[in-house]
Amino acid sequence: MRILLLDPFHGAAGDMTIGALLDLGADEAQVRAAMASVVADPAFSRVERCGIGAVRVVTHAGPAHRDLAGVIARVETADAPPAAIERAKRVFGRIAAAEESVHGHAPHFHEVGADDAIADVIGACTALETLGVDGVAVLPVALGAGTVVAAHGTMPVPAPATLAVLRASALTATVGGGEGELCTPTGAALLAEFATLRPDQIGAAQVAAVGYGAGSRDPAGTPNVLRAVLLEREGVSGADEVDILETNVDDVTGEVLGHCMDLLFAAGARDVSVVPAVMKKGRAGHLVRVVCRPADAAPLTLILARELGTLGVRCIPSVHRSVLERRLMQVTAAVAGERHEVTVKVGYIGDVVSSVKAESDEVRAIASAAGVPVRTVARIVEDAAWKDLEERE
Repeated sequence: MRILLLDPFHGAAGDMTIGALLDLGADEAQVRAAMASVVADPAFSRVERCGIGAVRVVTHAGPAHRDLAGVIARVETADAPPAAIERAKRVFGRIAAAEESVHGHAPHFHEVGADDAIADVIGACTALETLGVDGVAVLPVALGAGTVVAAHGTMPVPAPATLAVLRASALTATVGGGEGELCTPTGAALLAEFATLRPDQIGAAQVAAVGYGAGSRDPAGTPNVLRAVLLEREGVSGADEVDILETNVDDVTGEVLGHCMDLLFAAGARDVSVVPAVMKKGRAGHLVRVVCRPADAAPLTLILARELGTLGVRCIPSVHRSVLERRLMQVTAAVAGERHEVTVKVGYIGDVVSSVKAESDEVRAIASAAGVPVRTVARIVEDAAWKDLEERE
């Protein structure tokens, strides 16, 4: 099991997050392509911060101001894995909710709606996707001290939006850690979206790699970097904790249920199932069950209530879940005479491959473009993956 541990001992920002994940081994070509597709070709360089070598990321973006719809529309054009695009949209959803809680109305993004923020978020989400980790834990976030000049004037550190993002998450924070704004709203939202584990859930693990992402400033005393550590745990399976949400409905159509499932997955649900059930007085109904991270339980509950009209949602908290070790690999497969790069998830029991499954969104896109059944594309891709795995042995 591969676990990413992020250590924001001197805060976090979007560019620092990308740099740390690149230094850890994320696919530079994919990250560069994703960022360039929404803004411009970024610059990656090695710098030093208090004697520590780190990766510095510069987006080469200009100023821009957009509302949430404009930001999401830009994100959806990115040349990035579908999972990274969906994660990036959730990151901006967190920022939008935080801004609305601060200002009391739907936000018009300023700093976080600029091109550099969009490039940072899609770049960080793509970097995480290419690492293929099974879980992410985040140590306490250093917030900084003093004031920062923002679009609405001079604000105390941490900025109100940063605090609102952290308040809606399961992250912990430490006051101070240095002068200035150490954790930006974008950095906080990325950490909150990435986190799936508490640090105390990791247990004994081997350090496989360490990476550092540099901030723009180079103050004396404390290195202005975000540290990322890749940990590997031995054994057949790993574990994390999830919440299970359940509600019974007997007055909604299949179309409404399908739309609700789409919204739940887009908002971060790990799994959603709809089970036929016989309700009181013999009425036909459905049991809707959602598996999610504990931090996502509240917003997903609101989606269930809003979309299904249910008056009650049961929450079974902190359920222990065992998971097989999983790794992502890229497979080249020929479909209808065209060659495609497809992401495949490989499950392991020890060192033995137990399952191979092609990424469904990518398979569907290829099938639609080629006019070939989805199951045929999946079989071609998975056969190619098995062949590649056998050749590596």
